[in-house]
Amino acid sequence: MKRYLPRIADQILSFKLRSKGAVLVEGPKWCGKSTTCMRQAKSVLMMQDPATRDNNKVIAETAPSVLLNKEPPLLIDEWQEAPVLWDAVRIEVDRRDSFGQFVLTGSVSPLDRVSKDSIHHSGIGRIATMTMKTMSLYESGDSDGSVSLKDLFEGKSVAAVCERTIMDYAFWLCRGGWPKAIDLDKDIALEQAFDYCNGLVRTDFSKALDGDYSPQTLTRLLRSYSRHLSTPATKSLIRKDIGNDTISEKTFDRYYDALKKLFVIEDIPAWNPNIRSRARIQSSPVRQFTDPSIATAILGLGPQDLIDDLKTFGLFFESMCDRDLSVYASAMNGTLYHYRDSNGLEADAVIHLRNGNYGLIEMKLGRQIDIDDGAEHLRTLASLIDTGYMRVPSFLMIVTAGNAAYTRPDGVHVVPLACLKP
Repeated sequence: MKRYLPRIADQILSFKLRSKGAVLVEGPKWCGKSTTCMRQAKSVLMMQDPATRDNNKVIAETAPSVLLNKEPPLLIDEWQEAPVLWDAVRIEVDRRDSFGQFVLTGSVSPLDRVSKDSIHHSGIGRIATMTMKTMSLYESGDSDGSVSLKDLFEGKSVAAVCERTIMDYAFWLCRGGWPKAIDLDKDIALEQAFDYCNGLVRTDFSKALDGDYSPQTLTRLLRSYSRHLSTPATKSLIRKDIGNDTISEKTFDRYYDALKKLFVIEDIPAWNPNIRSRARIQSSPVRQFTDPSIATAILGLGPQDLIDDLKTFGLFFESMCDRDLSVYASAMNGTLYHYRDSNGLEADAVIHLRNGNYGLIEMKLGRQIDIDDGAEHLRTLASLIDTGYMRVPSFLMIVTAGNAAYTRPDGVHVVPLACLKP
C-alpha cells in the first residue's frame, strides 16, 4: 500500500471541521481529495461506487436522511452524483446543531455543474469550502523546507544550501504534483501526467459538456493555453493562436468555462494595490493550469526538452512556483496574485494575507543577471506603495531553481523553490 504523504490540506480540513457543520473539499480530479478526507472521516459514502451507485441515487431522491445517518464526520465522495444531498446536508447540519458532521468532495465546481433546480440554498453558514491542489514540492518531499514563508513574513533573514540540480526541477515540472506519481521510477512517474490529459480529453470533458464537444478542438485549445502559460494573454489572443476559423468565440467560452469547473485551469488574478504612480494596473489574469505537468504533457515535452529550451522552461517554472506558493498561502489564510502595470513593472507573484501583510515575489531560473533585474523590479514596486493606505511589504523574494538561499545586501531574499515551505 502506497504510503500517505501528509498534506497541507490536512490541517486546513481539520480546522474547518471544528468551525462548521460541513466542509466541501473541491479540486482537480486525482489530486488526493478522497484519500485526504478519508483520514479524518469516521464513515464513508462513495457515490460513484458501481455496486451501490444506483441504489444510493434512489435513496437520495426519496429519503436522503437514511444515507446521512452514519457516524460523523461522514465523507460523501462525489456528492454531485445526487445533487439533492446538498440541501439534505444543510438541513441535517441545522437539525444536529453541531460542527464537524460532513465532508463533501467533488472534482467539478459544485453549484455550476449540478442543476440549479436541485439546490435551494447556498449552504452559507453551514458548509465551508476549501480547494485542494496537486502536491507542492514540500508535500512530495522534494523541498527540504529549510526556508519558511512564515519566517519571511516575520522579517527573518535566510541562509541555506539546497542540493538540487536544474534537471531535478525539469523532472518535477514534467512529473507534476499528482500523488500517484510520487516515489515511482522516473519513466513511470512521467507517464502519469500524460494519462491525466488523455482522460481529460477523452472522458472527463465529455461529461462536463454532456458529450457536446470536439476532442481535437479541445486539444488545440489546451496546447494554445500551454504556449501562453504564465502570461496575461487575453482570451482573444489564445483563440487567435488556435485559429479563429477553428473555434468560435461562443465555443471557446464554453470550453474555457468547463475547464475552470473541472479545476484544470486556475488563473492567477491581478493584485490592485494603492501605489503612487500614474501607471495603469493591468487587470488580466495570468494563465495557469492547476498543475504545470498538464502543459508539458499536452505539448509532449519531457525534462530534456525543457533544458534545451530555457525560455519555455522559465515560463513553466513560474507555473510550478505559482502552484506551490498558492498551496503555501492557503496554509496562512493568504491568496496568490500577480502584479503588472503599463510601465512594465511587475511582480510575478504577491502573497496577500488576510491580516493585510503581503510579500512581493519574482521567479527566475537562476542567472545572476536575471536575479539582479528581478530585485530591482521588486525594490521599485515596493518604493511606489502608498504606505498611507497600505503596509510596507513584509518581504521581497526571488524564487529560483538554484542551490543556495540567502539574503542580499539590499534585503531581497533569494530562495530556491526546493527550500520553501509554508
